[in-house]
Amino acid sequence: MFERLNEAEKRYEDLSARLSEADVMNDQEEYRKLMREYKVLTPIVEKLREYKKWERIQKEAEETLESETDADIRELAEEERQTALETCRTLTEELKILLLPRDENDDRNVIIEIRGGAGGEEAALFCAVLYRMYTMYATSAGFKSELVSASETELGGFKEISFMISGEGAFSKFKYESGVHRVQRVPETEAQGRIHTSTVTVAVLPEVEDVDVEINPADLEIEAHRASGAGGQHVNKTDSAIRIIHKPTGIIVECQDERSQHKNRDKAMKVLRSKLYEMKKSEQEESLATARKSQVGTGDRSERIRTYNYPQGRITDHRIGLTLYSLENVLNGALDGVIEALTSAERAKMLVEGELV
Repeated sequence: MFERLNEAEKRYEDLSARLSEADVMNDQEEYRKLMREYKVLTPIVEKLREYKKWERIQKEAEETLESETDADIRELAEEERQTALETCRTLTEELKILLLPRDENDDRNVIIEIRGGAGGEEAALFCAVLYRMYTMYATSAGFKSELVSASETELGGFKEISFMISGEGAFSKFKYESGVHRVQRVPETEAQGRIHTSTVTVAVLPEVEDVDVEINPADLEIEAHRASGAGGQHVNKTDSAIRIIHKPTGIIVECQDERSQHKNRDKAMKVLRSKLYEMKKSEQEESLATARKSQVGTGDRSERIRTYNYPQGRITDHRIGLTLYSLENVLNGALDGVIEALTSAERAKMLVEGELV
């Protein structure tokens, strides 16, 4: 492990020198690529240097114990040695976590799509609840959210809604949300007070850059149309909404949030690139039997991942057996506890399986 850590430190120093060179600073693409690697290595190298500092303290204390006869000085040296030993053990475990394989998409912005499943209007209403939960969490975490497109219902729900969360590390926070979310509650329209079960599907895609996915303009069919919805101020009176069809795959994306056709087109292209990237990534992973075998479930959209039970005020994540009786807080954006538990569970699995880079 420490051989790999020392190699990482050497690479970190090389990157530090390269990033200050004029040819790199003038090449924005190369600079971004090297800076991304530099940021990944920074916490590893900082932790390694902290470990090396305490390792030196331990050795100095041991040398003092070997050469010193004064009882008081020996007692102080032994205390220092024990502190250094314990600190080195803790730092070693932290370094193991930092060396775990890192998702290359973790630092990217994220596109989230929420669609109603079983339950009709009740599912559509829960789409709106999840949209509010995610945007509230994004705001509290310092991220920015932007609506891409939405298909509203008369009662204020969404048949489907697509939006982008921007900010460094956004994908790392939201990637565990892909899958089927189940809600159990009494609908407002239910006269008998019976609990209904509905489902909503969430898809999470990393936003990708132009260089990640090559798109042939000849493969695109682009249509402008008037924004649709349940009415009100968000429905455009001009043909500013954009629909893009990728003919080779049949993927269709729409954007109607902006008043400008040009801005809607840009947003729609971002969504299309992300979908094509995800498709390509899935095909690659299917060809590798062991690819990402340790994940707690971050990509299967058919997997039932979580239940929100209103009568009990309970939220249960089925992948890790986590149950919290703080449903109201979670739906108001307090997702940190859930996300941290999922992250820890994945790290624990990877550590057990020895998946160090």
